Amino acid sequence: MARVVVGLSGGVDSSVAAHLLVEEGHEVIALFMRNWHDETVTLHDECPWVEDSNDAMLVADKLGIPFQVVDLSAEYKSRIVDYMFAEYEAGRTPNPDVLCNREIKFDSFLKTAISLGADYVATGHYCRKSYVEKEGKTIYQLKAGVDENKDQSYFLCQLTQEQLSKALFPIGELTKAEVRQIATKLDLVTADKKDSQGLCFVGKVSLPTFLQQKLQPKKGPIIEIPEGTRLPLEEKLVQGSSYDAQVLPYHFEPSMGKRVGEHNGAHYFTVGQRKGLAVGGTPEPLFVLATDTENNVIYTGQGEAHSGLSKKGLFIQAGYVHWLRPDLVLRPGENAEYLIRIRYRQKLVKGSLHMEKQGLYLIFEKPMKAITPGQFAAWYTKDELVGSGVIDF
Repeated sequence: MARVVVGLSGGVDSSVAAHLLVEEGHEVIALFMRNWHDETVTLHDECPWVEDSNDAMLVADKLGIPFQVVDLSAEYKSRIVDYMFAEYEAGRTPNPDVLCNREIKFDSFLKTAISLGADYVATGHYCRKSYVEKEGKTIYQLKAGVDENKDQSYFLCQLTQEQLSKALFPIGELTKAEVRQIATKLDLVTADKKDSQGLCFVGKVSLPTFLQQKLQPKKGPIIEIPEGTRLPLEEKLVQGSSYDAQVLPYHFEPSMGKRVGEHNGAHYFTVGQRKGLAVGGTPEPLFVLATDTENNVIYTGQGEAHSGLSKKGLFIQAGYVHWLRPDLVLRPGENAEYLIRIRYRQKLVKGSLHMEKQGLYLIFEKPMKAITPGQFAAWYTKDELVGSGVIDF
C-alpha cells in the first residue's frame, strides 16, 4: 500500500475520499490548506477557513489519521490573486479554480506532500484517472466523473502528465448521493454540509469587493447595441487565416448604440453577464456583449439571442495551448474533431480543432454564446479530457 496525503478541505467529498483510502489500506495523512488570511473580502459573518479546518480536524480524528494545517497563502496570493487582478484589469475573466488546481493543489501542495514522503496526493474531485500503454510508455488519462451532474474534470484541465501520475481521485466512481450516504453512515460531521461556493479557498466572496482592493471604481457608460447593427470584425494580431472571420471578436463603438446607464468600472464585468447592470425598462434583459477597459465602456444587447453574443469559434495563442495527452498534440496544419466545453457544467458540443503556427482555432458545429477571453476551453474525446487552453478571443 502507498503513503497518500489527502487534501482535507472540511467538505463531505474530501472526507469520504479520505475514508475510502483508509479502507483500501493506505497510510493516509490529512492536510488542510490555508490559503487566505484576509476575511474582509468575504461576505458578512462568513469566515470559511476556521469552520472548515475544524471540520477537517474532526473528520481526521474520526478516521484515525494524522492531521495538520499547511499555510500556502503566500503562493496563493502570488500565483492566483495577483493574476486575477491583472486579468480583470485587462478586461479578461480568469478562472481561479482551474488555476488553483494547477498552481496550488497539484504544485505547491503536491511538493509539500512529497516532502512528507507521499507516493500520491488525493482530492475529493469528481473525476477519474486511468492510463494507456503506448510505445512502452505509460500515458495517464483524466476522465469525467461517473456523476455527470458533478463531473469536475474541467477544473483539472491544466494538469500535466507528471501531476496526474501522482494524483488519486477516490470518489470519481461515485455519485454525490452515494458520497453523502457513506458520510452519513460514518456519522461524519461533514455529511450534511453544503457544497462550498465562491472563490477557491477564499469562500463566499463578494467579487466586486475583492476586486476593489486594487481596481478602483470608475464610472463609465453602458451602451446598448441594437440587434441588426452592422458589427465589423476587429483586426487583431492574427491575420490571414481562413478561420479569422469565425473567431475574431466584434468591434463596438459608442456611436453604434445608445447610452442606457452607468457602471462603476468595466473591469468588474464579463461577457455574457446579466446581473449587476442595474438597467431596467427594456423589453428583454440586457446582456454584456463586450467590455472596453481601456476606454471604460460596457456594450450590451437585449436578450440571449442577440447576434453580438454568439460566435462560431474561438482562438487560443500557441503558447497557451496545453495537452494532457502529449501523444495527441496537433502540429501546425493538422486538425481533429473533438467535443468541446468552454465553461464548467456546460454540455459538451461538437467542434473541430485546427492548429496553425500562431495558435489553435476551435470551430463549433453551431455558434456558441458568451465566449469569454481569459476562461479555459477544454476538449474531450468521449469522457476523456485531452487538452485545454486559455481563450484569447
